[in-house]
Amino acid sequence: MGMNRMAAALSDTAAAYAKDDDLEFVRTGAPATLKMVEMMLDGQPAHAGLLMTACSGFAQYAYAFLHVDSEILAVANAREAAVLRDRAIRMYRRARGYCQRELGTRHATLRAALEKEPARAAALLDRTAKPDVPALFWTAAAWAGELALVDNQLFRIGEVPVVRALLTRALALDEAWGEGTLHEAMIALEGLPVIAGGSPARARGHFERAVALSEGNSAFAYVTLASSVAAPARDRAEFNRVLKQALAIDLNRKPWLRLANMVAQKRARFLLAEAERLLR
Repeated sequence: MGMNRMAAALSDTAAAYAKDDDLEFVRTGAPATLKMVEMMLDGQPAHAGLLMTACSGFAQYAYAFLHVDSEILAVANAREAAVLRDRAIRMYRRARGYCQRELGTRHATLRAALEKEPARAAALLDRTAKPDVPALFWTAAAWAGELALVDNQLFRIGEVPVVRALLTRALALDEAWGEGTLHEAMIALEGLPVIAGGSPARARGHFERAVALSEGNSAFAYVTLASSVAAPARDRAEFNRVLKQALAIDLNRKPWLRLANMVAQKRARFLLAEAERLLR
């Protein structure tokens, strides 16, 4: 009973961190919490709440404190940035492992396909239901995060359709989940080159829907449009406009989005500062 209560409490930590207003506090505290979750999973390997906490927690930590920081640091210290990139890749892989395990508590065949034969996974997604949306999203997010950082991206382009299939299925099941989070992810996916299946027009469609669902309170949508669509198009006006919109978002309007908005605004400030280099 005590183990179950502690597991339930740890499963609720993501919501507490999401509302925090101190990035450095979360950067310092999150690893201990995530390690505790892993220790609990040693005793309860099929605990859905713990698996989802590890799944989403490691993915968020990888993005907020390793992926974004590596991008920022690369300007001044390429060697240190590479170290952070390597750590982010490992964290994304760890997150995806927990996400697939969580899905496996209900869909063993799908988990096996995702782990061993990803190309088969798309055909199995019609067995998933609305309660699977968080795991579908975080599996895709962790996978996409890793692919964005690896050196041999061209050799792994065949994995992009799996990420797309996961997000497409999640959208079909509950497109409003996370107040537009799924559409925000699709902005980045559609921002890929046309040869990889991207479409700037579809990306803008997802952007509009993401903004509508969050009521304009998620900075991530604006930052993703800037980096994934405006920057490749060398559209300086749109790039500046949407980043300034991201920075204008009130962090207290929706407390549950506070930490995510702080990370997005941190990246927005970096992108604006580096606009001349990025849009050459």
